[in-house]
Parts: sequence; C-alpha cells; structure tokens
Amino acid sequence: MVSFFPKEEKFFDYFDDASDKMLRGIRLFKDMMQDLSNAEEKSRQIKDVEHEADHITHETVSKLHKTFVTPIDREYIYALITKMDDVLDLIDANCERIFLYKIKTSTPEAMSMINTLERAIEEVVKGVRGLRNLKNSRSILDICIEINRLENEGDRIYRNALSVLFNSPSDPIEIIKWKDIYETLEEAIDTCEDVANIIEGIVLENA
Repeated sequence: MVSFFPKEEKFFDYFDDASDKMLRGIRLFKDMMQDLSNAEEKSRQIKDVEHEADHITHETVSKLHKTFVTPIDREYIYALITKMDDVLDLIDANCERIFLYKIKTSTPEAMSMINTLERAIEEVVKGVRGLRNLKNSRSILDICIEINRLENEGDRIYRNALSVLFNSPSDPIEIIKWKDIYETLEEAIDTCEDVANIIEGIVLENA
C-alpha cells in the first residue's frame, strides 16, 4: 500500500553530521596527544565539537517526536544518534582526564589505541553514509565486520597496554592515571562496535 505521508529524510543528514563530529573529535584528540603542548587549545576545540554533537542529538530526538513517517524504525534512529554521541562523549571525557591528571607526554600504547579508534570512526562514517542507499547492503555489512575486527584489535592493544603498565617500574599514581585513560579509550572503541551493530540491524531489517 502506498503511503500518503512522505518519509522524513532529514534523519540521514543528522546521522552524517554526527559521524562527522566524531571524526573531527578523534582527530583533534589525536593531534593533542601527539603534542600535549597544545592541549589547552585542542581541549577547547574538542569541547566545542562535543557541544555541537549534543545539539545534533537534541535536534534528531526532537524531530523524531514530530515526525509521522520515518525512513527507518524510530528505535534505530534513537539508538544510532545517541550511541554516536556516546563515542564523542568518551573522547571528551578522556581529554578532561588528560588535564585533570596533568599528563605531559603520551605513551606508544595510548597512541596505538587512538589510531585504532580513529580507524573505527572512519569506518562508522562510511557505514552511516551508506544508509541512504541500502541497495549497497553488502558493502555496509562488510564495514560493520571491519569495525568488529578493529574492536578486537583494540582489545589486544588494551591488554598489552595494561601488561606494559603493570610490569614497568612506575609511580602507583601514574599507573592509576593511565589505567583510567586506557579504559576510556577501550570503551570508546567498544562503543564504535555498538554503532556498527545498530547499523547492521538497520541493514538487515530494511535491505
């Protein structure tokens, strides 16, 4: 049966904008961690991006309440936009930890996790943009598989980071600081996998 109410396609714009904010946020954070002398400025920029992402999430949820016919199930729209926002929230939270703990230099393990997170977010961006045309469902599902692989890679780096941390002579306070930073990075990578699972559900239900 043909619907007399057109589907509201604006949600795809919101998804694209939110994924772009994720990518902007992780690249600012990566730049900050590579050179912590510019941490204050990068931290301010990351906070600005996080606020912009919050606005996109708010606009999406508000639009959802006002829209009669959505292009995909409402539950998926809400889950996808909020979970992408969670990734950026975790990046911002780790930025705050860097300041709170007065971190002066990064570690190779942290940079490896950040690189993996950046690659996972790059795949999320591709997956989200693919939702406009579900005829390419196979390629979107392949992206989800790659995000899952990156999550496994992140787990391995995280375990190695903890091993290095606990088996190296160090101030116990420094161990506590870096354990917290590593855990938050690992959670951000895990949340990218959550995003991929939502994308996969959308594809399987609508393709």
